[in-house]
Amino acid sequence: MHIKLFLLSLLVYMLSSIVHADEVSLKKTLSTYFPNEKIEVLKKMSSLQLYEVVVGNQLFYVDEKANYFFSGYLFDLKNEKNLTEERLQEIRGARRVDINSLPLEYAIKEVKGNGKRKLVIFSDPNCGYCKRLEKELLHINNVTIYTLLYPILNGSKEIAEAIWCSDNRLESWSNFMVNGVSPNGAGCATPIDTLLQIGKKHGFNSTPTIIFTNGTIIPGMISAEMIEKKLNEPTN
Repeated sequence: MHIKLFLLSLLVYMLSSIVHADEVSLKKTLSTYFPNEKIEVLKKMSSLQLYEVVVGNQLFYVDEKANYFFSGYLFDLKNEKNLTEERLQEIRGARRVDINSLPLEYAIKEVKGNGKRKLVIFSDPNCGYCKRLEKELLHINNVTIYTLLYPILNGSKEIAEAIWCSDNRLESWSNFMVNGVSPNGAGCATPIDTLLQIGKKHGFNSTPTIIFTNGTIIPGMISAEMIEKKLNEPTN
């Protein structure tokens, strides 16, 4: 029995040593691509044959031999999570945004019930997850929702402009996102370019991006149950 335990321990040690050696070798290879930068994190992703690489505030991915290197967003489709954005928030220290610093005068405002609770959403009209979020919001009451049009997908800006230029922006937005009714507004000045600049300034690279009263930023679609939980968290 003792011999089996010893052999098992030895095998675990050998495997961990191999992984460590691979990471050392990989880090050395990557250093040639970042001669003036420190590689702060090199971490193997347990569910994929990829390594996560953090240089400054940037997140990249490489294969185990550093033959392939890519930058972009990695999504967990099953759990509807933007894994890259979540990790970036962890890396950057769980940054927060004061919702009162955002241009809420340019929002499509919806007051439900007493409207005491607040949330801000950067949303793209062509974003499938944004549409699913709108359906979840139908189950939330006693909240004021500020939707900031953030058309970052191809073909979205024209739709966002038509919604903003509609006679009733909230009705136009809801009809399009929930019922698929195309907006028909046109010919007015919009704040959309300003909103795009502000969103990029804050590093909002995906939609929806939800911001709660306490400044917490949630990238991606979440359930009505999770929204309720976040709305009820302390504001300080």
